[in-house]
Amino acid sequence: MVQGLKEAGVDFVSYLPETRLSQIVPLIRDDPAMELIPASSEQEAVTIAVGATLGGKQGAVYMENTGVYVSSYSLLVTGKQLGVPILLVIGYLGGVPDQRNSFLYATIGKHTVPVLEGLGIEYQIIEDGQKLENKIRDGVRAANAQRAPFALLFAGEFSE
Repeated sequence: MVQGLKEAGVDFVSYLPETRLSQIVPLIRDDPAMELIPASSEQEAVTIAVGATLGGKQGAVYMENTGVYVSSYSLLVTGKQLGVPILLVIGYLGGVPDQRNSFLYATIGKHTVPVLEGLGIEYQIIEDGQKLENKIRDGVRAANAQRAPFALLFAGEFSE
């Protein structure tokens, strides 16, 4: 995943820790070609990534899907209204097709896609690592072409 981000040109990642994809944090932190900035909320992480993107970086935000709700205002204003392309790397918990998680995620997760659609943010659900680098590259390309956030929702084998 980290190699795919680098190949796609992502050189800046803000994040709020979550458990499913957390192994990427030390890999990004230890890579001199990438900058990793922790945030205290997903809304803050989106705003930081937008600022880095406006400053010439290719920004991404790493969060779990509950962060979509928390950051929706920033995604709408900075991402959609201002036309700033950022990649959203989201641990997709509890949504279809992943109903194996706790009652909390099953309830919250099923609303992630409708919220993204309501915000006008395009997305792709990724269930396995096949051609992962291509999917990440396509997500960054879509964000830049549309001048808007693009979400990669990591489910399936990524949520185990």
